[in-house]
Amino acid sequence: MTNVETTDTAATVAAQGAHVAPEKALAKKAASKTKGAPKAKKTAKGAKVKAAPKKGARVGKRASKKAAKPERKAAAPRAESKGAKILALIARAKGATLAEIMKATDWQAHSVRGFISTAGKKHGVKIESAKNEAGERVYKIFK
Repeated sequence: MTNVETTDTAATVAAQGAHVAPEKALAKKAASKTKGAPKAKKTAKGAKVKAAPKKGARVGKRASKKAAKPERKAAAPRAESKGAKILALIARAKGATLAEIMKATDWQAHSVRGFISTAGKKHGVKIESAKNEAGERVYKIFK
């Protein structure tokens, strides 16, 4: 190969252009405040003023906690839900074993126990747990 051929090849490559990623656009400047926007109030020493409490808000230590949380009405689960199935099973006179509930809902044991532990609060039900003669855990609605 001669020098003439080498420069011709280099010229062809340069004309086609190398495969390079396009340049990224420059980052835009952060948004500035509008000219007519209100400024925060400051005290004489330059510290910001705290916002006044809203009407009905609890103030101080004497405010009661019951005012913050309204009483919730016990909600019944949807008719065909798995929760309704569990409550129906444990409402029977003899109750239901953990294995029966697991089979009816296709849940694992820890899921059933978790539901039962929260059902009392959510659905307003008192649930009794005991072991039968066979050693199985039986859940009943306590009346």
